[in-house]
Amino acid sequence: MENTTVERPAKHTDNNANRTEYYVSLTVAIVIGLIGVFIRFVPDVVPALDQLASVFSWIANIAIIIASYLAFKVVFAILGFSKK
Repeated sequence: MENTTVERPAKHTDNNANRTEYYVSLTVAIVIGLIGVFIRFVPDVVPALDQLASVFSWIANIAIIIASYLAFKVVFAILGFSKK
């Protein structure tokens, strides 16, 4: 009996989600966000820095905003909503 199946060419998909640069960028964004969270609580751990609590809070908020921006930018690029 002869084999009647037809050989099909491999399916080619343009999958952007597997690009290494996306994972590196997300890792950097996560690290920046974690640094921001830890900076926020430095005055609670070191009582001598209580007078600078608002400065640490500002720095932490800015770091978290930057991390969020980078993370959203990468996620939207993976989904295909970025500029080409």
